[in-house]
Amino acid sequence: MFKLSRGIGCATLAFAVFCVPAFAAEQFINVLTGGTSGVYYPLGVALANSIGKAIPGAKTTAQATKASVENLNLLQAGRGEVAFTLGDSLSDAWRGNEEAGFKVPLKKLRGIAAIYPNYIQIVARADSGIKTLTDLKGKKISVGAPKSGTELNARAILGAAGLTYKDFSKVEYLSFGESVELMKNRQIDVTLQSAGLGVASLKDLATSMEIVVVPIPPDIIRKVNDPAYIPATIPADTYTGQSTPVATAAVQNYLVTREDLSADTVYAITKALWSSLDQLVNAHVAAKAISLQHALDAMPVPLHPGAEKYYKEVGVIK
Repeated sequence: MFKLSRGIGCATLAFAVFCVPAFAAEQFINVLTGGTSGVYYPLGVALANSIGKAIPGAKTTAQATKASVENLNLLQAGRGEVAFTLGDSLSDAWRGNEEAGFKVPLKKLRGIAAIYPNYIQIVARADSGIKTLTDLKGKKISVGAPKSGTELNARAILGAAGLTYKDFSKVEYLSFGESVELMKNRQIDVTLQSAGLGVASLKDLATSMEIVVVPIPPDIIRKVNDPAYIPATIPADTYTGQSTPVATAAVQNYLVTREDLSADTVYAITKALWSSLDQLVNAHVAAKAISLQHALDAMPVPLHPGAEKYYKEVGVIK
């Protein structure tokens, strides 16, 4: 009897040892965000914490990245479980737009939620003489990391305004924080940043020097000819010294995942998102714009079954 029990015990132990790695891998949740001076990163840290509390035993991390394009390629490659992304980048990824950084269609992507809009914010030094898009010609600009969502936004908006990178005296491809440092040192004249309102990098810049927020008129947005781009307004006093509202363009942000994650895991992630809005708002004011009512607005990719289960449960999907 002892030998039999011992044999069973060893078999059970061997089975448990064999199974643990697969279970642990399934419960490792890596949230792909953006640069640490942007909006994705603090929201990603808050979301990862909430997911960790919602899934017992889950190991959660928030990874700083170059944002949308890198996030989606990492997700497709199985190197992340949740990703923040701009809507136009997500559409390009699903179609496989090589010019946007996607060599093939990324068909493993699945939607979790539409979250807040990114505002395309063109901010110049006040002493640069820049007040309009036309004034940008011949200036020194930073347009975001190469082929990031921000840089794709820059190409679209500047192109609609009749500008190419050749029209600038210098073009830098830098993160938000690095761009601001060059602005402070007067090595560039203007930075284009696609982010939520009140992004930390631009708040830092506005408290360090006088700035001008350059308007993007509605007729320029129409010339982009992409439904992902919509007219928006940066409210007065969003940044120090910005005393009047400024017209601009906005692009919806999304949270996405992979098709191979289990429905139970994605259900728990989705529920954690909508149960932790207070924590997200505490992490960054941009989260105030996240609304369950608009969770499925213009989703460019199929919804994950786990997210669909949650939305049916709460009545968003009838």
